[in-house]
Amino acid sequence: MQAEDMEVPIINNLIDNGDRQKPKGKDVFKDQQKESESSMESPNLEFEYGDTDTLTAELSELYSYTEEPEFALNRDYFEEDFRSHARGRRWIELTVEEQRAYVMRLLDALEVTDRDKRLKVARAILYLAQGVFDECDTEVDVLHWSRHNVFLLYDMGIFTALLELLTMEIDNSQACSSAVRKPAISLADSTELRVLLSIMYLMVETIRVQTEDDRPEWKAAREAFKNELGSPLYNGEPFALLLFTMVTKFCSMNAPHFPMKKVLLLLWKTILFTLGGFEELQEMKVRGRERLNLPPLPEDSIKVVRAMRAASPPASAMELIEQQQQQKRGRRSRRPLVKQDSLDTYNERDPFKNDDARDEEEDPEDTDSGIEGEVDPLDRDVIIQPPPPPPPLRPPTERVNFPKGLPWAPKVREKDIEHFLDTSRNKFIGFTLGNDIDTLVGLPRPIHESVKTLKQHKYVSIAELQIKREDELQQCPLTLGEEEVEETPTEMLYLGMLPNLSQYVIALLKLLLAAAPTSKAKTDSINILADVLPEEMPITVLQSMKLGIDVNRHKEIIVKAISALLLLLLKHLKLNHIYQFEIVSQHLVFANCIPLILKFFNQNIMSYISAKNSICVLDFPHCVVHEMPELTAESLEAGDSNQFCWRNLFSCINLLRILNKLTKWKHSRTMMLVVFKSAPILKRALKVKQAMMQLYVLKLLKIQTKYLGRQWRKSNMKTMSAIYQKVRHRLNDDWAYGNDIDARPWDFQAEECALRESIEKFNSRRYDKNRNGEFTPVDNCLQSVLGQRVDLPEDFHYSYEMWLEREVFSQPIQWEGLLQNP
Repeated sequence: MQAEDMEVPIINNLIDNGDRQKPKGKDVFKDQQKESESSMESPNLEFEYGDTDTLTAELSELYSYTEEPEFALNRDYFEEDFRSHARGRRWIELTVEEQRAYVMRLLDALEVTDRDKRLKVARAILYLAQGVFDECDTEVDVLHWSRHNVFLLYDMGIFTALLELLTMEIDNSQACSSAVRKPAISLADSTELRVLLSIMYLMVETIRVQTEDDRPEWKAAREAFKNELGSPLYNGEPFALLLFTMVTKFCSMNAPHFPMKKVLLLLWKTILFTLGGFEELQEMKVRGRERLNLPPLPEDSIKVVRAMRAASPPASAMELIEQQQQQKRGRRSRRPLVKQDSLDTYNERDPFKNDDARDEEEDPEDTDSGIEGEVDPLDRDVIIQPPPPPPPLRPPTERVNFPKGLPWAPKVREKDIEHFLDTSRNKFIGFTLGNDIDTLVGLPRPIHESVKTLKQHKYVSIAELQIKREDELQQCPLTLGEEEVEETPTEMLYLGMLPNLSQYVIALLKLLLAAAPTSKAKTDSINILADVLPEEMPITVLQSMKLGIDVNRHKEIIVKAISALLLLLLKHLKLNHIYQFEIVSQHLVFANCIPLILKFFNQNIMSYISAKNSICVLDFPHCVVHEMPELTAESLEAGDSNQFCWRNLFSCINLLRILNKLTKWKHSRTMMLVVFKSAPILKRALKVKQAMMQLYVLKLLKIQTKYLGRQWRKSNMKTMSAIYQKVRHRLNDDWAYGNDIDARPWDFQAEECALRESIEKFNSRRYDKNRNGEFTPVDNCLQSVLGQRVDLPEDFHYSYEMWLEREVFSQPIQWEGLLQNP
């Protein structure tokens, strides 16, 4: 993909994707003051990161608010058919056998040729999967019956029947061509697809989630369904590949009516179900290290991150200006020294330093744009009314409650020990010994102690062993024999994705770009709103407000699904084989994923995380159980009472983790962070007081610190302290200085090229059908060669006599030519 294709236009401070003009006069002042106060307060967010949100939240996000009338439609079609079958009884009153008999009847009715009749039957099945809500009194009842019915539907083979219908709809060229010609696509164009995908999503999500009261047959069904989805049972490929095909078809503008939100949610949940979530990944990592006889992991990263607490954000330029003014007036108070907790105090300076010393947290890149002339909209809290005074410092006795020591065990790579010994030998002996980390002859005692400490914390990753093994297999293809590749779900998925991998990656990034709040709506960009816009556009202000909230929510859900999907893929592929991870990473980098994520964060992140783009009374299952109140502007704006939006915070953390995965140990990509001026963008993200998000921001700042210059480090000492306190230490890592010998600017392109070459060798060795062609033994025995059976084409029997006559009998044989030397 060309760079201009992936251009990510920025609209600062914009969530609603419509151009917002800057307010004038007093409004500017009020707006800035309000924003400044909110950034000053920035409360600790009680957010627990996991694979998914609660089951209720995940189910409600499947439906747009414009789909609300269809709930009643599903119920009506079901009751119309069920009444003739059950004669006055309700679904929840039937025995299991009677329910099975009715589902079998629906299954038969799905095979009719009439498209409208098929849709009615599919709607009746969807009503069952939704939990026959008209017969329930509470949301808990709806979820209970939904779970019961979904396992029943799976047991009766409904999923396989739906899959055939979905394949038919995907290949429906008539629907595709009519959608391409339409000037405006609406909800009505994707009705059949939405119904089918909704049932499939409800089945995957409900069966995936384990509960304590699961029956034994449900547990067996879960394992069977998981294996089915991950195995190449559907048309010779895993189910996820069919959904990936839908994504690429949509992005190539061949099927603009595909309901992309539902496709992406189903794709994410399918991969989460078949490959496993973050805790399963941790268990697989532990088992993988045991299999390779590596020492166990020093800690459980999930538990460490959950135990961390957030730090207060660095001081904004506004607070710095206020402090400078106080200094000029000679009002500076002299406080006794108190132990500081990383970012916890609002830029309290050491009272015994020179007053003319530069303020610690003043960011040169921020101040350049913000102090004179127009205020940068991203930093509206730069020149504002003085903030409320910072909270008084607590007495030291209250501050000694944070855990002692560092949260992570330090790590050292073997490469670091080699480099340390090379330097020491050159200094004390005058020559080096290559890759020898054991011989310490001639080195002074302190070096012996240093090497001992380094070896105690030496960490060998699974990836390092995989690279080493791959090098051996490339060097000795005959002596080491064939490699046994375990048929894991990840392996089968990678094998299926490999031929079209770049298309899948580019399509996902195009969708992420279209859904990002900082993207301006372009005429040529992808229309991701096909499954949210109603047939008749709103005519009242209230309807417009409702649709606006729905569109924003729709985009947030797409970002959530794509970010979680990409992160899961990267993590599973890295564990399966490092080069599988590297090829996906390289496709992401070449498709401009790094600037795209940075531009996503180049907005008011606090506004994005606290956005209230949801209408609680319209969320499923609340809307189908309770009487619907009359909607007013107040009830639309009410939103939920949470201080943050779970899905938006989840998306932000996922995108930061993806960025970390792409840039870790890659100098060329780290330099991209520097070139795209990511430091001020990432620093602003530290305003979000959530420990996990801050950790990944600090990791990204740490890897580029040495390239940002001495002045930046001097001006950002609080951020440096936070990195020291929260991020894992790599012994011998001089991240806080600028002495990295590997960071030579002319090596960057070579690094990516060398990596690409290694990936291609790995893929050709492992997956090329004609691999090792030059190493196959040649059969020189005349009898065995002539005795081999040769498959001839069918028409050979009709024409072989003519061929013999023309090519053999009619050609004179030059016997003398055979005797002469060639």
